[in-house]
Amino acid sequence: MKKTSLIVAAVLAVTTSAVLAATSPATATFQVLITVAKACSVTAGSGSNINFNTVDSSATNLSASSNISVTCSKSTPYNIGLLPSNNSTTGAGAMGNTGTDTIPYQLRSVSATGAIWGSTATSTAVGNGVAGTGTGAAQSIPVWATVASVNVTPGSYSDTVTVQVNY
Repeated sequence: MKKTSLIVAAVLAVTTSAVLAATSPATATFQVLITVAKACSVTAGSGSNINFNTVDSSATNLSASSNISVTCSKSTPYNIGLLPSNNSTTGAGAMGNTGTDTIPYQLRSVSATGAIWGSTATSTAVGNGVAGTGTGAAQSIPVWATVASVNVTPGSYSDTVTVQVNY
């Protein structure tokens, strides 16, 4: 009987091991994925207008500035180009009114005597845009305009500049 008990005990041990092995959990893995696309936005408008205010017709060597706001994804390089309504790629615009007189102006970066800021929104090594790198937060970029002379008929003069951000 001892032999039979040993055999039964051995069979039960093997059967129990097999049952335990069969009920152990099976495992697998999966990944959680996301792709973050680079993006930029620009804000310019009434709060960003460059306003020379009221001057008389003998005014010379004027400068005024404002800021545009650029928000680009973190570490995203960008280039900003400015294009006056006369499509001057060199940022040399002209403010007009309902008459025939115009007031020429020049767009510049950094300061009133800074580099000419045109519409070539590529790296400054090959273009006349302004380059930057996104931080994920809004960045304030100064824009300057200069006017050499205002010898025109009195009235209100204006022009529209298009801002383009390439990224």
